[in-house]
Amino acid sequence: MTLATLTSKGQVTIPKVIRESLRLHAGDKIEFVITESKEALLRPITRKVDEVFGRLHKTGRKPITVKKMNTGIKQKMQERYR
Repeated sequence: MTLATLTSKGQVTIPKVIRESLRLHAGDKIEFVITESKEALLRPITRKVDEVFGRLHKTGRKPITVKKMNTGIKQKMQERYR
């Protein structure tokens, strides 16, 4: 069993093992559901394509090919891990 503590401000830190299991990251939305037996369920809200569509778009940025992306990633990895 994993425990967490409620702060005086009503906040709880979700333990790392739970975040990893549910694949939760900063900024993710979660839903709390109270059952008839007064238990609380924490449910991650998955994002719809419409919510994230266009996030990488920046005005004036020109599209590049996958080949150019791969080349850029390879160069950065080589620089970082020399």
